[in-house]
Amino acid sequence: MDMHIMKVGVRYEQDIVLARQRARQIAREIGLDTVTQARISTSVSEIARNAFQYAGGGEVELLLRGDDNSQALVIVIRDQGPGIAHLKEILDNRFTSRTGMGRGLLGARRLMDDLRVETGPGQGTVVTMLKTLPAKLPAVTAEMVAGIAEKLQKAQPENPFAEIQQQNQELLQAYQQLKMKQEELERLNQELEDTNRGVLALYAEIDERSTRVRLDSEIRARFFSGMSHELRTPINSILSLSRLLLDRADGDLTKEQERQVFYIKAASESLSGLINDLLDISRFQAGKITPHISEFTVEQVFSTLKGMIRPLLGNSSVNLVFAESAGLPVLRTDEGKISQVLRNLAANAVKFTEAGEVRIAAGPGPERGTICFSVADTGIGIAPEDLDRIFEEYVQLPTTLPEKMRGSGLGLALSRKLVEFLGGTISVESTVGSGSKFSFQIPVDFSDKEPEEAEKTGTVAVDSTRNQVLVVEDDPATMLLYESYFKGTGFEIIQARTIGQARELLAMARPSAIVLDIILEKELTWDFLRSLKEDPETSMIPVIIVSVLEEKEKGLSLGADDYCTKPVERGWLLNRLSTMAETGREKILVIDDEEVARYILRSHLANTKYRVIEAATGEEGIRLAREEQPDIIFLDLIMPGMSGSATLDRLKSLPSTRDIPVVVNTAKKLSAEERALLGKNTEDIILKKSSSREKSIARVRAALVKISGKRG
Repeated sequence: MDMHIMKVGVRYEQDIVLARQRARQIAREIGLDTVTQARISTSVSEIARNAFQYAGGGEVELLLRGDDNSQALVIVIRDQGPGIAHLKEILDNRFTSRTGMGRGLLGARRLMDDLRVETGPGQGTVVTMLKTLPAKLPAVTAEMVAGIAEKLQKAQPENPFAEIQQQNQELLQAYQQLKMKQEELERLNQELEDTNRGVLALYAEIDERSTRVRLDSEIRARFFSGMSHELRTPINSILSLSRLLLDRADGDLTKEQERQVFYIKAASESLSGLINDLLDISRFQAGKITPHISEFTVEQVFSTLKGMIRPLLGNSSVNLVFAESAGLPVLRTDEGKISQVLRNLAANAVKFTEAGEVRIAAGPGPERGTICFSVADTGIGIAPEDLDRIFEEYVQLPTTLPEKMRGSGLGLALSRKLVEFLGGTISVESTVGSGSKFSFQIPVDFSDKEPEEAEKTGTVAVDSTRNQVLVVEDDPATMLLYESYFKGTGFEIIQARTIGQARELLAMARPSAIVLDIILEKELTWDFLRSLKEDPETSMIPVIIVSVLEEKEKGLSLGADDYCTKPVERGWLLNRLSTMAETGREKILVIDDEEVARYILRSHLANTKYRVIEAATGEEGIRLAREEQPDIIFLDLIMPGMSGSATLDRLKSLPSTRDIPVVVNTAKKLSAEERALLGKNTEDIILKKSSSREKSIARVRAALVKISGKRG
């Protein structure tokens, strides 16, 4: 439902100023913040100026659209000019104009939630812009709209010079925000190049800043939502790239290079962990915290903590001691959450200890099947009356420490929640002036299981994302040679030692090629080759004969695609298989505005049967989907301009692309409602997480296997 507010005619240049003023006033009246007011007024000013400059004038209409559940401020700017001849090139940022044509449209599209243009030669232009009202604002009623319209009709236009002053203030504010973001980015880059000491100093700064933000519940929610994407995405990219280097995906590293990359990876993992700490409180309150179970030893936990905590020891008179932990059982629980608790406790201990020792230890718990961790210090201690308060959120005890060294007041509260989540308890013993000892005990084996640990079924372990090659060969030495040949390539061996096994495997999987030995232990395979080529189901599968027999003419006459006498050379075999597989290689379209994210996904699919094509925007992705007709589309949700959700809707509305399977690949944390809505039009949803490279690849390929199974 549309509720008209007012119209402003644009006949003279001062009308542009009036339209800008009225847009900002309306945005203020309906409750939008100053930043959003500036975005709206600037967009109106740019498009109204276009109408005046290129069409000699026009009309600006402001209205409210929607119902009580969802509303948006809509601005429609019409003119009767010659139309826009190069609209597509302008919106794709591919049009160059000496007069600056198109810059206003691109700028407004970035500032508003949606911008659509209708134009034609000699038919004028209609630009429709939309800014969605935040859900926290009360619904704007028809009575309120009427009141706003009446108020604006009575209001006198403001002095144009005052509007220029207001615009200057907005520009200065935007410049200041950009400057702050630039300084923050430079500081982050510098910290990533420094040692762990510098990175941990950055943690403290981020922790301090995030504390101030969390004090206001509305700002906290907005902060969490923005951090989840804006900080996690680049950190995930750094982690994935560092893992690619450490895995020697593109060649070997020197020892010094490996050390440097390891520092970058460790710092990024720690920074990612800090961001997770900030989000965990919100997740606990929402009941969305989940375990990540793995098997590990106490020694592994302590080894990781040493490099993270030692840089905090700025005072050489404080010793960090890790007690001997040999003989303790292997743990099966959430290693990350245990490390998170120990890191919080140790950081507090170091902070409040001027001299002496901080000791981290582990031993059998008081109850069977439990283990007890402790962090003891010789610091200032805690008063008895404060022992019950320190685990409350935002509590900060009086201290003589400088303000910049004080924490957020969330570390101990979060630690208690984490320990209780793992099925344990936490306690503290302390004496003022003598130090404190924090202890927590947890079960050795966490009883819950991750979804990833569900039982796997199936008679043949086949990776459907790679090109399968059926190798019919009974000689173990030759099979070992083939396995070494195929290691690290895009091919996966399916081995059959007999003709019977080969027929069974062909009934379950369709390989991209067959490597066939003629002489097996108990049979010859000439008849098998003949039957392959006579059967319509298998006749198109390329067959390469590799045998000690020199009967190339017979093999080719029976339908073999190539023939080689043993021993086969690796380069020749892989080249022939690649040539045969290329014709049936499937295409994947990746639509993501981040170049690093596209590179990482492309590297994950390097050794598969898929060829990757890329698009940096939703508009480009739709064009490539229509032209290339990919087999699968990977789509990010958060992109400038056309969002991922809008791109998905457009893909599913076009007859030529609606049937292409879509996999959402995003860093955005999705609610259950968002997942359910996306699930109607997508095959799978993959979250970009800071997990191991192997798990990232596994998630991507699991989605591909799922789609292959549906095609089936």
